[in-house]
Amino acid sequence: MGRTKKVGTTGRFGVRYGLRSKVTLRKIEKEQKQKYQCPSCKKMKLKRVAAGIWKCKGCKAKMTGGAYVPRSERVDK
Repeated sequence: MGRTKKVGTTGRFGVRYGLRSKVTLRKIEKEQKQKYQCPSCKKMKLKRVAAGIWKCKGCKAKMTGGAYVPRSERVDK
């Protein structure tokens, strides 16, 4: 494949969908796939299971949160 050296995970799209869309997607995927700190056991083992569902691999706790990160920012209008 060899398309991911500079563009990361968005290399799978090739020349399709435009640069701006791929930059945004790359940022979201990078945040979503990393491990976060569990609020219960304080270990860096919190991983995304599905959209809004997070599970700690250390203490087996399940919690809900944001779609891409465990704690989503609140937006007031």
